[in-house]
Amino acid sequence: MQYLHTMIRVADPDAAVRFFELLGLVETRRMENPAGRFTLIFLAADEDSNGAGQRGNAEIELTYNWPPEDGSPPEAYTGGRNFGHLAYRVDDIYATCQRLQDGGVTINRPPRDGHMAFVRSPDGISIELLQAGDRKPPAEPWASMPNVGAW
Repeated sequence: MQYLHTMIRVADPDAAVRFFELLGLVETRRMENPAGRFTLIFLAADEDSNGAGQRGNAEIELTYNWPPEDGSPPEAYTGGRNFGHLAYRVDDIYATCQRLQDGGVTINRPPRDGHMAFVRSPDGISIELLQAGDRKPPAEPWASMPNVGAW
């Protein structure tokens, strides 16, 4: 058995792609399906892809369902926390959190322990970040930063 991907529904594909690119993922492929009125966007970490733009392992599939043709409001997606979370091992948890924060992402559970942090995608999906190898020594501003919101 081989892990293929995790699918999450997104309300704003541009915001979702921007978030996952800040996280360090790259888009590997995109499929538009006019008959089914949806777009699929696949992303993978560099370490999981087979080269830039190539199908990779451990992909995320962002599914964007187009608004109804009749003009009614699009389906609202709720319960992102109920999904659980996606987890990524990162080379430097502090640098990753700083890059995300500089990009406007809230660090919901800062890496106070030098090992683990949580953020949320624009659609409320929890993302766990884990430090590769040994924990980093506690460092500011992370060591004294409080939790924010749900994670």
